Amino acid sequence: MVTGRTLGLGLGGGLIAAAVVWALWPQPTLVDLATVTRGPMQGEITAQGVTRARDTSAITAPFPGVAIRSPVEVGDAVVAGETVVAVLQPANPTPLDARSRSQAEAAVTEAQAAVALAQSNLARAETAFAHAEHDVQRSRALADRGSLAQNMLEDAEAAHLLAAQAVAAGRAQLDLSRASLARAQAQLIGPELQPGLDSDADACCVRLFAPQTGIVLTVAEHSARPVQTGAPLLTIGNLESLEIELDLLSSDAVRVPPDARAVIERWGGEGVLEARLRRIEPAAFTRVSALGIEEQRVRLWLDLLAEPAARPGLGDGFRVQLRLILWQAEEVLQVPQAALFRDAEGWAVFVAEGNRARLRHVTIGRQTEEQAEVLGGLVEGESVVRYPDRSLAQGTAIKARVDERAF
Repeated sequence: MVTGRTLGLGLGGGLIAAAVVWALWPQPTLVDLATVTRGPMQGEITAQGVTRARDTSAITAPFPGVAIRSPVEVGDAVVAGETVVAVLQPANPTPLDARSRSQAEAAVTEAQAAVALAQSNLARAETAFAHAEHDVQRSRALADRGSLAQNMLEDAEAAHLLAAQAVAAGRAQLDLSRASLARAQAQLIGPELQPGLDSDADACCVRLFAPQTGIVLTVAEHSARPVQTGAPLLTIGNLESLEIELDLLSSDAVRVPPDARAVIERWGGEGVLEARLRRIEPAAFTRVSALGIEEQRVRLWLDLLAEPAARPGLGDGFRVQLRLILWQAEEVLQVPQAALFRDAEGWAVFVAEGNRARLRHVTIGRQTEEQAEVLGGLVEGESVVRYPDRSLAQGTAIKARVDERAF
């Protein structure tokens, strides 16, 4: 006869055995599932670019001199041919040392003596001319009365002509000597005798006018300073027309189609701006990355299509974040990149069939950062395992992980 004690012991042993079996029984692996979908898909490259004013003019010094304090500031509006954007005065002469000053003073003395000599020669020539003119008049009067031979009249006229030429030569020599004196005296002019920086610009300086209507983008230096020929003074640009400069890895640049479209989402203002590729430079350049790796990069130029009213505040040299569209398609069968992994035969995924994981090889087409185009091996609506770990194998029991954030 079975007693209550025996029955209780048997029931307890059964429960213990069941608990051991349950503990040792393989539990399904928790996985994240994703669905194979069909929809629009596009390939793109995310990059950072810099805005540039397309129509710019760089103003440089046309001659060596001193640039007076800039009459314009960055951001000032200028009008072509009307606004004075820079004022230059000739360079101050170099101060003379004792030897050079002595030589210059001696040259002045020499030039002054030459002027005095030229004045004396001119006075003598003028006296001779006056005498020759009186003589020729008397000779002509005598010749008219028949009291003077013809050859003597000709001699008097020749002497008169020579005297006139001597006067002209004396005057030219005096002008030459005076010019030499002025040149010698100019050698003695020092910086202290030059017009100051605060003097009348019309009297001492050359004014440079804006070559185009626009905005002052940069000013090389606001203070007065010496400049050489070709030294940059300022830059003028028109912010009505902006372009975007960016550089890509050469391996990415070759994938960009002509007239590619770009979307600018992070530029600091509201809304999305559009741009279109205008030019890809044919030569690459080398740049060292932040990790110290040499990269071959290619510079691209895009036209910003947005009107000025749609991009308030956006100016020259502003950094923007953009997405360069490589290709677009509407009805594409796609699977998340997180579900793909490499297998001996190519790409593969784990498909959830019931409560089991089934390994399936797939054919992949174009890819983006998050999605991949499925050319074969999957159909729309199937569930695949995202981020499959190494514990998964053919036929492994699986269970979809519950997203606690949904509760």
